[in-house]
Amino acid sequence: MKVASWNVNSVRTRLEQVTGWLETNPVDVLCLQETKVVDEDFPVDAFTDMDYHAYIYGQKSYNGVALISKEPLEDVHMGFGAVINSETVGNLDDQKRVISGVCNNVRVVNLYVPNGSSIGSDKYDYKLSWLALLKQYLTAQLAAHPQLNVCGDFNIALESRDIHGDKNRDKHIMASPVERETLRDVLSIGLSDAFRKFTEAGGHYSWWDYRTNSFARNTGWRIDHHYLSPQLYEQAKSCTIDITPRGLERPSDHTPVTVEY
Repeated sequence: MKVASWNVNSVRTRLEQVTGWLETNPVDVLCLQETKVVDEDFPVDAFTDMDYHAYIYGQKSYNGVALISKEPLEDVHMGFGAVINSETVGNLDDQKRVISGVCNNVRVVNLYVPNGSSIGSDKYDYKLSWLALLKQYLTAQLAAHPQLNVCGDFNIALESRDIHGDKNRDKHIMASPVERETLRDVLSIGLSDAFRKFTEAGGHYSWWDYRTNSFARNTGWRIDHHYLSPQLYEQAKSCTIDITPRGLERPSDHTPVTVEY
């Protein structure tokens, strides 16, 4: 079974790139983030014409997540509120960032973690609150589904080797000590980084800023991840980053990351 994660930075803008990639890489589940479209305007037909099923949780102009699967998914959940009571969730489902479904007894959770804007900002505090709720959500999911694949754009480079250069990174959003500590706390429930099972070296990235010619210079960040439960981690056969789509004309600033188990 193969599951891919890709922040497409507008599914309608990159539709041809996404469907073209799927034709070449027929994964079982493609997890999309930052789709930037309400559900009724999502290009469902483009995927059903390829014999895929589309499960969407969208929002106009911002955010949005989707699951594109070869086989029908079971028990599809949208938002934290599908698992956690509404009083605890509060307003953290106002932004459409969480969708999950079951494929071949594996619960696939697709996330678009808030960016946080800048350290100390209101958006930064929101990101930390969102991650704290994520831990509760994933704890419940893991209890119900021993085979758990949590993937998406985490907007956090967990280690220095996940960034092209470490100078002053502790003062940079997506690499601050508090963000890293908070994500590690989420993972402490029993989730492990699939990519690091197979690749210890740095220099592997999934996101390159549009500015400063960063892709050509390979000054990127690895912020798109697959985190696996112990049972699934043992079954993992590979986890790879496909940089090819990032070199296309008008690409997303992210590129697909695929795990196989």
